[in-house]
Amino acid sequence: MLKEIKALIDKEIRLELRQKYALNGMLLYIVSTVYVCYLSFRLKSNQIDKLTWNTLFWIILLFTAMNAIAKSFTQERFGRLLYYYTLASPVGIILSKIIYNTILMLVLALVGFGVYAVVMGNPVEDMGIYLLSIVLGAVGFSSTLTMVAGIASKAENSATLMAILSFPIIIPMLIMLLKISKNALDGLDRGSSLDEILTLLAIDGIVLVLSVILFPYLWRS
Repeated sequence: MLKEIKALIDKEIRLELRQKYALNGMLLYIVSTVYVCYLSFRLKSNQIDKLTWNTLFWIILLFTAMNAIAKSFTQERFGRLLYYYTLASPVGIILSKIIYNTILMLVLALVGFGVYAVVMGNPVEDMGIYLLSIVLGAVGFSSTLTMVAGIASKAENSATLMAILSFPIIIPMLIMLLKISKNALDGLDRGSSLDEILTLLAIDGIVLVLSVILFPYLWRS
């Protein structure tokens, strides 16, 4: 299983490097969105409050995740999926896609945070907790949206269906992330974010387990 997952992740990385416009497009999307936010909020006034700064960052990250992960299954042609069906197990396929999308989201999130902090300023007082919230957000977004992308790929108008199906899971996750990152912005005691961190870990674990259990049934269809 581990060799299978490693081979599938290598395949995903090679495809991404072969189609450089996809990754470059995501990076351009982040940079251009941050610049638009800068023009909207800092051109007229020389400062932005912490709550708005934090909310804008997570909105940018959420839409980046939607655009980056939506292509997880839709970019695969039917013949290639049939080929995977004969070679790999469904558990290996879903785990490899979740791991790859997590790596991709971590890269995009950290690059996006760096650009955002340089352009919009960096009011974060507890950088360790804020970076932890980014990591938890990247894992949560990638695991949730990968599974939803697999479901949506079986139907027409998959982009709309993906947004509808992911909404009930993403919103509670986003609320927890906003609370953790707001505590980091204010420099509060790290113990005040413990409940939200444990809740996020529980949500990520539940989504991962459900993906492993349910995806084989979806794969057979």
